[in-house]
Amino acid sequence: MTNEDLKKLTYEEAVGRLEEIVNRLEDGEIPLEESLSAFQEGVALSRYCREKLAEIEYKVEYLLKEEQREQAGPEPGSGENSADGEK
Repeated sequence: MTNEDLKKLTYEEAVGRLEEIVNRLEDGEIPLEESLSAFQEGVALSRYCREKLAEIEYKVEYLLKEEQREQAGPEPGSGENSADGEK
């Protein structure tokens, strides 16, 4: 599976394919060369899934920080609520 193929997969599709590979390897009924190829694909899928999770985690943290900033209101001294109306 190429990097381009990986990028076309959703996270759920990648996890599903990884589960298929793990099951095939655990069965032990595929030839050695095919096992190696499947293992390599599994490593690539695992890396892709970790990267996707890290990306989502970053986005969630960013959104939570933004929410906290909005709830906190303007910072003191920012001038947004000053008496003379200047910023």
